[in-house]
Amino acid sequence: MFIDHRQEQWPEWLSAAEFAYNNKVHTGTKVSPFKANNGQDPRMGFELRKKGKFEEANKFMERMQEIQGKAKAVLVKAQEDMKKYADRHRGDAEKY
Repeated sequence: MFIDHRQEQWPEWLSAAEFAYNNKVHTGTKVSPFKANNGQDPRMGFELRKKGKFEEANKFMERMQEIQGKAKAVLVKAQEDMKKYADRHRGDAEKY
């Protein structure tokens, strides 16, 4: 959807596609890849900037650990669910 019929414009749109992908909430982790990696949603350019100093490093680290911990727990659950549903249809292996 980002290119014309000659497929010549994709380099111009690649960064926009990457941003859109990384800003979309993942169904498995319930957070976007950007938030999982950086601990916050990206600035879209129209939010007001906060006045004052940056947050303390310890608060940032704790927030990152919390987000990554939640994402990991959700991925483990999704993996267990996939295994459970796959094992329903799995039969015993043939003996030769």
